[in-house]
Amino acid sequence: MDLLRLREEIPALSGLTYLNTGWSGPPPLRAAQAMKDRIDLELRDGPTTAHVYEAGRQIQEAARAAAARLLNAAPDEVLITRNTTEGLNIVLSGLDWRAGDEIITCNLEHGSVLGPSRLIAQRYGAAVRVVELQPHDSQAAIVEKFAAAVTPRTRLIFVSHIQYSTGLRMPAEELGRLAHSSGAQLLLDGAQTGGHIALDMPAAGFDFYSIPGQKWALGYEGVGALFIRRELIGQVHPAHTGGRGLLPSDNPYAAEFNTASMDKFLGGSASVPLQAAFVAAAQFIEEVGIAEIEVRNLALAARLKAALAQMPSVAVNSPADTAAASGLVAFAVAGREPAAVVQQLWERHRIVVRQVSYPPAVRASLHFFNTEAEVDALANAIASL
Repeated sequence: MDLLRLREEIPALSGLTYLNTGWSGPPPLRAAQAMKDRIDLELRDGPTTAHVYEAGRQIQEAARAAAARLLNAAPDEVLITRNTTEGLNIVLSGLDWRAGDEIITCNLEHGSVLGPSRLIAQRYGAAVRVVELQPHDSQAAIVEKFAAAVTPRTRLIFVSHIQYSTGLRMPAEELGRLAHSSGAQLLLDGAQTGGHIALDMPAAGFDFYSIPGQKWALGYEGVGALFIRRELIGQVHPAHTGGRGLLPSDNPYAAEFNTASMDKFLGGSASVPLQAAFVAAAQFIEEVGIAEIEVRNLALAARLKAALAQMPSVAVNSPADTAAASGLVAFAVAGREPAAVVQQLWERHRIVVRQVSYPPAVRASLHFFNTEAEVDALANAIASL
């Protein structure tokens, strides 16, 4: 991995230490240029001129293909969305819920899991069962706790693949098998995975999976992707739709609705410039290599956790076990509010991190372009507090 060359492609890295990719990643030059080129083309020639329109269709097809490669899924099982949360809501709002159905999630979850779950409970009389996890629970303990929560009414296990609050990588495949053995399904929030770890939808047997384009994949906000296993597409009904939901017909007034296509979820037009940027960013990630990225991210995170573990006043909330770890490292400094630590790291050291509310902590996101020197600079800055 030619780290110097890769860092030169990301201008934001030249003037600060960016450790907040888990919120939104710093885009590479090629992503910005692709978006600018598309904007300039539309500005110069108009968006619906034949060659411009056709180029736009090709960009949208390329975006779908790029997302499919990140997920290792077939393009016809993938939909380009605006963000992770939209994909999650498409699935949740599209399933046939009955009063008494249960959604199982956990206490470490992001609001994009908890909020939509509560809405389904409110609308349909479903129940949300919250499994209480500790940041350092083993993978076996997590599966055991979820197994204890499953009942004959369980309809869906709905969790993040990597917990935003602690960086805990959930035993997703085991939870999927648990769900399927109980007649339930698995919905995964992949907000912290696409471009961060290797994904393989067929091998993992996942049912529903949603990712963003602006975090570890280094695109811009406004693009995400949803995967639905092919045989389940017909079970998810669109909350809204458009003409793409109809089967081709000589008589559009007699056209039938295409329940088996992901296109049925397309409610209207989308931003071609944003999708052009996503295609370029995904290409950048692919050139580096997901397998190499995952190994490097874990190594950087392990380095930071080891340094923080030497500080008596610092508690690390992220797992030490490699199987449960990720590039996210959350930690608390005794006697310091996380928001104050985040502010001081920026003002004194130009280090960009964020706070998380539960468990209260500072969170650093370590992506392949970060250096060992940057990891050490963060650890030294924390020690100086």
